[in-house]
Amino acid sequence: MELAVKELEGKGKEAKAASRKLAFLSTETKNKALLNIAEALITKKGEILAANRIDYEEAKASGMNEAMLDRLLLSPSRLEDMSHDVRKVAALPDPVGEVFEMRTLTNGLQIGKKRVPLGVIGAIYESRPNVTIDISSLCLKSGNAVILRGGKEAINSNSALARVAQQACLDAGVPQGAIEFIQSTERALVHHMLRMKGVIDLIIPRGGSGLIKLVSENAAMPVVTGGIGVCHTYVDRSADLTKAVAIVYNAKVQRPTVCNALDCLLVHSQVAQAYLPAIAKEWAKAGVEMHCDERAMAILESIPSLKLVPAVEEDWGKEYLSLKAAIKVVDSLDGALVHIERYGSGHSEAIITEDYSAAMRFLNQVDAACVYANASTRFTDGAQFGLGAEIGISTQKFHARGPMALKELTSYKWIIFGSGQVRP
Repeated sequence: MELAVKELEGKGKEAKAASRKLAFLSTETKNKALLNIAEALITKKGEILAANRIDYEEAKASGMNEAMLDRLLLSPSRLEDMSHDVRKVAALPDPVGEVFEMRTLTNGLQIGKKRVPLGVIGAIYESRPNVTIDISSLCLKSGNAVILRGGKEAINSNSALARVAQQACLDAGVPQGAIEFIQSTERALVHHMLRMKGVIDLIIPRGGSGLIKLVSENAAMPVVTGGIGVCHTYVDRSADLTKAVAIVYNAKVQRPTVCNALDCLLVHSQVAQAYLPAIAKEWAKAGVEMHCDERAMAILESIPSLKLVPAVEEDWGKEYLSLKAAIKVVDSLDGALVHIERYGSGHSEAIITEDYSAAMRFLNQVDAACVYANASTRFTDGAQFGLGAEIGISTQKFHARGPMALKELTSYKWIIFGSGQVRP
């Protein structure tokens, strides 16, 4: 443990020193490094996939569930997607140095804000090796150094990806220490990292509720939490049912193991008799297990080949991360709003309706990071939002909410131009 602490503290000092240089690094140098990373993800894919194969086989042998295995797995196509996302980050405007909200006061002072990096970002994450690249690329472009501490289940994958990113940065002239990766997987090291307030300016945990709770309760520095998504889709009485089948199918089935996938389907009682059989038959083709309240069960139980389970209290407010979903019939938009307020996690919620007033009321009253009208919650993603990538999905309200990308990794300072003014 002592050696691991020394490793962490040493890399923390390097990251802090690098952050001071990164704050003034040219956009050209940062973009060159990002393009180097994007290229290396493809040219080094053999090395990366071999490392990932070791992690995947060990995790599978240990009994890791299918949702976590899916998050851990890398493939040539996933590496290509990662490379593409890094290129998109390189193509985005550099937020650092942006001057905004300039105005002239009555005394002649010109006052405004200038966007600056946060400093050193600490990232503690589980399972998903793509996070190594997502966080590194966003921190680099936003002028922040990053200290990466991944989980032991992905140590080989994360190490390989971090090496690729570090070398790509050095080749572009980025200061050493911009991307630091902690090799030790000792759990006690996390607690030490959470006490490094003078080094780390912000901690971002990516993982399950246990990790997020641990970080939130023990960090000495600010924390941005999120990622736990109990996502609802409400099919209103005025919904286009064909549209509703397509959206709800996508929200549940397209990739069920991620935080923005649908967990609970709410259906207005006036359309439930027509809609539920239609979506249930489509879901059944994908093997979705449906946890139904009494009214939904009464509608669906006579249809053959459906996986139906009577819903219990624990099904409401549950993040399944699998081909399972809860179904509840409600009598009104009010009923849907009350259910979401009680059981939602503040991540992503959707309404399907052709009633403009109902859509706007839903958008206004639902308290979540991302609220949709007539679209799948699967779009809650930095890349899908045109942000290049994301460092995480924040379900907080300070200092960022929703997909955290470049601007969310910056702060600002006030700049004031005078011509000799003194305060009277």
